[in-house]
This record gives sequence, C-alpha cells and structure tokens, in this order.
Amino acid sequence: MRLSEHWQDYELLDTSSGERLERWGDVILIRPDPQIIWTTEKNNPLWYSAHARYHRSNKGGGHWETYKKVPDRWTIGYRGLTFNIKPMGFKHTGVFPEQAVNWDFAAEKIRQANRPLKILNLFGYTGCATLACMKAGATVCHVDASKGMVQWAKENAQSSGIADLPVRWLVDDCVKFVQREIRRGNRYDGIIMDPPSYGRGPGGEVWKLEEQLYPLVELCRQVMSDDPIFFILNSYTTGLSPAVMEYLLGVMLQSRFGGQVTSDEIGLRVTDTGLVLPCGSTAIWEK
Repeated sequence: MRLSEHWQDYELLDTSSGERLERWGDVILIRPDPQIIWTTEKNNPLWYSAHARYHRSNKGGGHWETYKKVPDRWTIGYRGLTFNIKPMGFKHTGVFPEQAVNWDFAAEKIRQANRPLKILNLFGYTGCATLACMKAGATVCHVDASKGMVQWAKENAQSSGIADLPVRWLVDDCVKFVQREIRRGNRYDGIIMDPPSYGRGPGGEVWKLEEQLYPLVELCRQVMSDDPIFFILNSYTTGLSPAVMEYLLGVMLQSRFGGQVTSDEIGLRVTDTGLVLPCGSTAIWEK
C-alpha cells in the first residue's frame, strides 16, 4: 500500500465504530467512514473533546454537530503548499489527505523530467494536485464541473503564493473538454484523473464511472504528447479494483508509449494503532 507519510498539519488519530478521529491543524473532527467496520475502545480522549462530528442521515446527506467553535475556514500546510479547509455539507473538508502520495509522485516526476511540461488535471476538485504540479514547475490545466470547486482551487493557489505560475482554471464537463482539446490539437505530458463514482456536469450531464471510464481514458490517450511522463488514475469506487485500473492503463497506454503500469491501494497510517486505513486505489502509467 502507498502511504502519505509527510503530513504535519493533518493526522488520522484513531478509527472505530465507523468513524475517523482526525486532526486538521488545531481542529479535531470526527467523520464517518464505511470501511471502519471494527469497534475498538476509544481510549484517545480527543474522541470526547472534538470540535465537531458529522452525522449521516438515513435519507441521504447529513449534518455537522459542533461541540466547540469551529472556524468558518482555516488553513493547513503540506510541503510548502497551503490549503483552505472548511467543513462541507457532505462530510468533506476540501482536502483528501491520502492523495498526498500522488501529489508527491507527480511533483517528483515533473522535477526529474527537467523540461517544460503541460499537465492536465481532470476532476481537479480544490486543486491540491494542481498546486503540487505547478510548484514543481509544470504548466497545468485544471478542469472541474463545479464553479465553486474551481474558485476554491484558485484560493488555494493564492494562499500558497503560487497564483502567478502558469495555470488554466476551467469550469467544464471533463469529457466535453477533452473532446474539444482533441479537435484543437492540444497535447499534455501528464494526466491526473480522479473521477467520481457518480455525478452531474454543469449542464446536467450524468456521469457513471463504470460506464464512462474506458471511453474517457481512450479520449485522454489522444491528448497525450509524443513523450509523456505519467498518467495517474485514482478511484474511490469500491467495485473498481487497483488491478482492473492497472489493466485498463496497460491496454490503453503501454502498447503505445511503452513504460510501466503499477497499481495499489493508497492509505493513511493511524497514529494510535500504527495500522493503515485503506482510502482508495490508484493506477499509474509512467515512462
């Protein structure tokens, strides 16, 4: 399993009874996680003095219950980058900390290439991967269907002091954007893709990962440059195993570009137990 081991401002303190106990800077949050099927003793006193806990609703969604004053927004840092954090309506905070292992991989590949690179980040969310690539020296195209998420990504770039680096911020349906890039002849040296299991585009377009992942990767292959360096595919869909994603990238990319494909789960180490909580899967093609 690939782990994010360089966090200082984030910490997964403990897990029990379907919940995570987490530290986000100085704020302690308790959030649900369906993978936590064990019920262990909650010996950490922070279980009983957290700032807020997210409760799921049987009807969908949920709400935050606050025990202490929680800032409307605060920041955490990661290796020279600054991310704005805020509790959102569906348990999220704007950062998936386990993804840091992929940010580090992309940034290192960019630095090693030692040449101008263009990176495409599809379903870019609040821009953490985009910022890591920008800081490493690449020109990035960040695409997300949510105007609010793209604005949040811009604010993260501003907070990180890198807003003046070359980047395109686009609110667009990812499939339609890639189709237009093919027609325009634009090419990218690296692609990062973290598609949702289910979603809707800005025009109400329905996205179902199992139905549309293969054609999207096929489209993306057509916007890759003649000398690309990586393709990162991440998924939180439980029915899509790392091996399946690895096979997909192997079929689509290895035959054309050579290189190698690997896959694994990504996870976070739990401070109180030393064990690792799985948090999704990633497949990577690299030159």
